[in-house]
Amino acid sequence: MVDTKFRTLLTLVQVGNYTKTAKLLSLTQPAVSHHVKKLEEEYGVRIFFAGRKTPILTPEGEILIKYAKRLAAIDKRLRQELLDSKTSIKRFNVGVTPVIAGDMISQLFFTYCNEHPDVRINVILDTFDNIYNKLQSFELDWAIVEGQFQDTNYQSLLLDTDDLLLVVSPKHRFSGKTSVNLDELKEERLILRSHNSGTRVLFEKYLNKKGEDIDDFNIVIEIDNVNTIKELVEANLGVTVLGHSACLKEEQAGELSLVYLQDFDVTRKINMIYHAGFEHVALLENIRRIYNEEKEI
Repeated sequence: MVDTKFRTLLTLVQVGNYTKTAKLLSLTQPAVSHHVKKLEEEYGVRIFFAGRKTPILTPEGEILIKYAKRLAAIDKRLRQELLDSKTSIKRFNVGVTPVIAGDMISQLFFTYCNEHPDVRINVILDTFDNIYNKLQSFELDWAIVEGQFQDTNYQSLLLDTDDLLLVVSPKHRFSGKTSVNLDELKEERLILRSHNSGTRVLFEKYLNKKGEDIDDFNIVIEIDNVNTIKELVEANLGVTVLGHSACLKEEQAGELSLVYLQDFDVTRKINMIYHAGFEHVALLENIRRIYNEEKEI
């Protein structure tokens, strides 16, 4: 069982207010402050900076919160697994980055669960960095992401590879062209994913390799919602760079056009990431088998 003081701390950090925390937990405000003080005494650290109206975590407080989240997640999973053991149900929380999420991934999990009726999969869509943090805190069991974590505590299983392409509206002047150069792209309005996305990182690496800087391009919007990006591009409000697989449906429907950038030979790796101690690697291998079978249909 997670220490009550940790639950108080986690709630306080989430809501950012002592009074609201006390109300949510049916405690008095002095009791909330007492829990924080006891944790500080126990670990010999200051959890929050002094003199702030809103509680702001110190570096030591950030560390404490990181492990408190892990403890809470493990406790929650323990309780769920004990309940599931009575019905032989296995549950998995899976993180998926937005650009990968789509019809094919949904069908993949649906097919797997049909083959294994004792398995339940809960999909959490989030950014690359947030998925990494949630894996660290054991809120997720495994993930499907673009690229790979630079952390030896995690292993990966390659699910697929995907070419990055320039995506434009069928009404755009680039539509139908074989390729586009960077000077032409500088004249366009770019709608890009955020800095920490795998697609954005690969695109900026390509620009640096060509002696270019992302700041020399006309970026009008940065957003992590891939569907919104595609809608804006389809409306001819700008152009973007995405993985081919993220646009297959729209390409086939004639809603988006895909164009190559000159010398932009970039392949994105889509990996299933899991902790080194993960006990269900066979499940991931089965997932990959189904994925490959459905690609061939």
